[in-house]
Amino acid sequence: MFLEVSTVPFKASAAQHHYIPGQRHRVTNSAADDAALRQRGSLTVWFKDAAITAWKAEPRTTPGGQPHYSALAITTALTLRAMFRLTLRQTEGLIGSILALLGLNLAVPDHATLSRRAETLALPPPQPGSSPVHLLVDSTGLKLCGSGEWLPEKHGTRTRRSWRKLHIGVDADTGRIGAATLSTSDVDDASQVSALLDQAGPLASFTADGAYDQDGVYGKVAKHS
Repeated sequence: MFLEVSTVPFKASAAQHHYIPGQRHRVTNSAADDAALRQRGSLTVWFKDAAITAWKAEPRTTPGGQPHYSALAITTALTLRAMFRLTLRQTEGLIGSILALLGLNLAVPDHATLSRRAETLALPPPQPGSSPVHLLVDSTGLKLCGSGEWLPEKHGTRTRRSWRKLHIGVDADTGRIGAATLSTSDVDDASQVSALLDQAGPLASFTADGAYDQDGVYGKVAKHS
């Protein structure tokens, strides 16, 4: 029995491969480019007169304690917290430093008040803009976890997992989720297009993967816009 072993190197056809050189970009306006990069890190904060006036809560006419801060003050603090990913105590410090820098004699909501008011704060739902958006649509799977998930992990047993599908529509320009639905795992992605379009405003384009390449989807998008 004869066994033949090839001595051809792994990259025998490397000379036939096309070599694509890296792109070279020479910056000719370095001063303007540096100024633009610095501008991205610039932070300017100001308070309108109407916001200063509305910072303190209106007196309550119903029985109970009187609130010290209006919904505007709590919303402002929580918005800054979300933007800079701060804890409640850090948010209290940030609001206090901003008010001090602006020379405003306004009370600073403490972290306990922010935590309590955040649970009952009524925020207006986001309204779709008037200008058409480029909507990106896709879905992802979500595993449902219960309180007993640690038992199979500890004892090595296997249980049937429960899954749900989250269908989302994202504005390509802003990255904001403008539409979302939740369904069971056996639901077809294309069947959720109508529910997503009901939440979206006027469309400039509708982009999705091959799962949405159906005549019904084309019809729904054309009817919507």
